[in-house]
Amino acid sequence: MEIWIEAEMWPIDQWNMRDGNTDVIVTLSNGERWVATCISYENVRTLTEKNRKTGENLAGAYFWVSDMLLVDEISRPRIEAVVSELIESDMFGSIFRLLED
Repeated sequence: MEIWIEAEMWPIDQWNMRDGNTDVIVTLSNGERWVATCISYENVRTLTEKNRKTGENLAGAYFWVSDMLLVDEISRPRIEAVVSELIESDMFGSIFRLLED
């Protein structure tokens, strides 16, 4: 299994593990690629507050992200642990979306 984390491509000062979000692509040993967006709990609060100020999403009345997976932080160790847990519990395919070629 290989895990690609988009945030690891960003400059280090643009990646806040406690208040951020990132796309994650998991490539399984059979070659299938699966995607989800990991978003920290704090980032939901930050984005909701921004939306209240800007008027987006009915001024913060709702929040959504495609293929969202909420985590306490968007660090590699946490993402790896969550992915492993989801695979072991057979929940992976319910949360991550299969990428079509």
